[in-house]
Amino acid sequence: MLDQPWLWLALGFAGQALFSARFLVQWWHSERAGRSLVPLAFWYFSLAGGITLFIYALHIGDPVFILGQSVGALIYSRNLYFIYRERRRLAGSE
Repeated sequence: MLDQPWLWLALGFAGQALFSARFLVQWWHSERAGRSLVPLAFWYFSLAGGITLFIYALHIGDPVFILGQSVGALIYSRNLYFIYRERRRLAGSE
C-alpha cells in the first residue's frame, strides 16, 4: 500500500497535521475557559501525531527525527496514564 512516494508524503503531512492540531485544541479550550488549560484531547492528538510522524521518520531513516518522535510518544503515553490513574483514584474516593 505505501509503496508510492506520495503516500508516504501524505502520511507525513497527516502526522504533522495531527500534531499541530493539538495546539489548536489547547488554544480553543483555553479561550473557552478564560484560562490556560491542557485538555485530554491535547494528549491524544500529541500521541496520534507523534506515532504517525515516528512511522514516517522510520521510513525516511532520519535518526534525529526517529529519536525525537519516539521519546515524545513515550511522554504523551505517560501523561495519559497519569490522567487516567488520577481519574480512577478520584472516582474511588467519591
